[in-house]
Amino acid sequence: MTKIIPDQTLNLEGITCPNNFVRAKLKLEEMECGRILEIILDAGEPVKNVPRAIKEDGHEIVKVEKRDTVFSLLVRKTGN
Repeated sequence: MTKIIPDQTLNLEGITCPNNFVRAKLKLEEMECGRILEIILDAGEPVKNVPRAIKEDGHEIVKVEKRDTVFSLLVRKTGN
């Protein structure tokens, strides 16, 4: 399996809902289509809500991986 290397990383540890989604959405808006954004999220509500909201925005969730106490979410920006 090919390792996916993100183009940018956004660390949202300690950022609560819905601010974490707003920051992720703004970051994705700055990026070119097809690029990969890694989003670092806390467990609980953030990792449940942010991926769902990003998918609803039309972006592709490439991978979700648990790392110690946080999650790494890889998102491919689509042409919305």
